[in-house]
Amino acid sequence: MNVLDRTLYPRMDSQRIIPLILWPITVMMIIQRSLILGVNGHRTDDFTPVYDAAFKFLNRLPVYNENYSTVDPHYLYPPSGTLLMSPLAVIDPQTSRWLFIAASVVVLIVCAYLLTRMFGFDHRSWVLPVVLFFFFSTETVAHTLIFTNFNAFVLLGLLAFMMLMLGRHDLWAGVAIGLTLAVKPVLAPLLLLVLLNRQWRILITAVGVPLLLNVVAWPLSNDPMDFVKRTVPYLGETRDYYNSSITGNAAYFGVDGWLTWVLRIAFVAMAAFSLWFLYKYYRRTDELLWLATSSGVLLGTTFLVGSLGQGYYSMMLFPLLMTVFRPGSTMRNWPAWLGVYGAMTFDVFASNEWEPFGRYLEYNKVPLGWSLLMISVFCVLLFRYLDIRQAGENADRGPAADDGARATLGS
Repeated sequence: MNVLDRTLYPRMDSQRIIPLILWPITVMMIIQRSLILGVNGHRTDDFTPVYDAAFKFLNRLPVYNENYSTVDPHYLYPPSGTLLMSPLAVIDPQTSRWLFIAASVVVLIVCAYLLTRMFGFDHRSWVLPVVLFFFFSTETVAHTLIFTNFNAFVLLGLLAFMMLMLGRHDLWAGVAIGLTLAVKPVLAPLLLLVLLNRQWRILITAVGVPLLLNVVAWPLSNDPMDFVKRTVPYLGETRDYYNSSITGNAAYFGVDGWLTWVLRIAFVAMAAFSLWFLYKYYRRTDELLWLATSSGVLLGTTFLVGSLGQGYYSMMLFPLLMTVFRPGSTMRNWPAWLGVYGAMTFDVFASNEWEPFGRYLEYNKVPLGWSLLMISVFCVLLFRYLDIRQAGENADRGPAADDGARATLGS
């Protein structure tokens, strides 16, 4: 190539082109999601109840005396969570909220970096801008900033827990997940993976940290027993608003109880098989793939079959999605990513022309997305199990039987 051609048609590697495109778009998306949508807020305001509870806690006023019959966001954190949130009320509400949004954005960027590094990619590669772009294009991240809730910090705790668990830093892994459990128990199902992997020491700090924080917070609270008497029973109820779980969806649309139970049992059964297969065939050969996929199965199933599943919980499935870069991933099929679209899209399906159908899609996109994602993972693992079983049967029959089987299939 002569000088003229090199000048007119400079070569650029595709791995440089992707960051070149995505970095400016992603930076502008982060600014728009935080400084515009986040600061604008929404009628759903998760921050104000937390700020009010922190203010009451610091001033020794009752915290758990809300009217749970309304559809407004309620304060549901235990005394340990109130203790951790109490510094928010040291300054005025607006400044506190803006600082919380800023901290959430920083945490989400750190999470994208950790996820990139955890799966073996350099932070200078094209993967980091792709992950960041995906993060901030989703409903789960956008509404975490707009509603201003704690989910970004839960995701950070999840990734820190997984990386420390893989690195065999057990006590610190327990601290990471224990701090999230002290505020909200979203990640509690992952303690099952700790038991399966026989990393018992994680449980010491995973249980000890929230327990210790509650011991400290209990005498400082005005009404800690009301959390047990009023809030805990409410947490066990199924509400028919802002609830994408099977039971919440059934309550809203009036689905019969027997069908609700059939669906819940079916998803638990699929999760049990998936966890068994992943434990048997992947834990020793690819521990990262086992941990990331198993955590996604556990959390996704919990969101579906529990009493409360909110759409912005979907960010806890990011490690499962990231497994697409590893051989053996259950995410290398289009139905799984159609499920991801349903669970995480920021698109709105409300329609003026087809109002009932649009409303149905809008209210069901998250539960349908979670469902399709969990079904896709189950089917991939089931087909692999059947292939392994078939290969074993053919090996037992010998070459002649194997040739006969091929002849039968060929006919």
